[in-house]
Amino acid sequence: MDKFSEYNIDNSELQLRINEIVNRKLNNSQLEQIKRLILGVIDLTTLSGDDNIEKVKNLCLKGISYNDNSNKIPNVAAICVYPVFANLVSETIKNTDIETACVAGAFPSGLSPLSVRISEVEYAVAEGASEIDMVISRGMLTEGDSDYVYKEVKQIKEACGDAHLKVILETGELKSIALIRKASEISIMAGADFLKTSTGKISPAATLDAFIIMLDTIKEYYNSTGKMIGIKAAGGISTFDEALKYYLLVEDVLGEKWLNKKYFRIGASRLADDVYNAIIN
Repeated sequence: MDKFSEYNIDNSELQLRINEIVNRKLNNSQLEQIKRLILGVIDLTTLSGDDNIEKVKNLCLKGISYNDNSNKIPNVAAICVYPVFANLVSETIKNTDIETACVAGAFPSGLSPLSVRISEVEYAVAEGASEIDMVISRGMLTEGDSDYVYKEVKQIKEACGDAHLKVILETGELKSIALIRKASEISIMAGADFLKTSTGKISPAATLDAFIIMLDTIKEYYNSTGKMIGIKAAGGISTFDEALKYYLLVEDVLGEKWLNKKYFRIGASRLADDVYNAIIN
């Protein structure tokens, strides 16, 4: 794929389109089935400065505890932590289908030297991470240095080895549709396995407006190449009703092939309990 098309849409048009999709899809949705799917695509996350061994281990055990095959309740998709806990997570969830995800590469700023960021990614993978969530250098992008952003994603992807790479755009700091689109394009072309909205460390975090721009970019790339890129919404999504809107957008723009944990994730710390309670009550 040589280049993406011009993306000519404004904020009001985006909002109208989102509202139309959500309202139309909501009336025809099988909510009980969707609740189970959403639980199964959650990256259960703790990224606090006071994280410790006990807290992370308890999060792992919590993630495992949702699974109930007799009621078709799945495990969460992944446990997402800082790299120092990668080994603990991978050992605790061993023999489950849950992945070990780590934020790495100077999360959440992305402002360490690239060599240091790459070393952190390599460390996380060596410690057991099967998925890496990196964040791009937003300052470089806003200054117009697209080549640097391409280089950092490409080199971090290489450092991941067999681990999947989720590229966090931090859309709340990309103040325009054009920048969100550009970040999506660069990340995909540099080798991202997933596009991810946010770190959850700034406001606004995940938004439906940014999410649908990312979906459109993935769809155009798929139509041109046949390659599926995953999508992850993260930051501030804490209820089933909120998560449902992201699900409906994925279903409408990308289709059913994306509605599984291989290609769709929601990063959250509180959402899993809300969805689980919605399933059993």
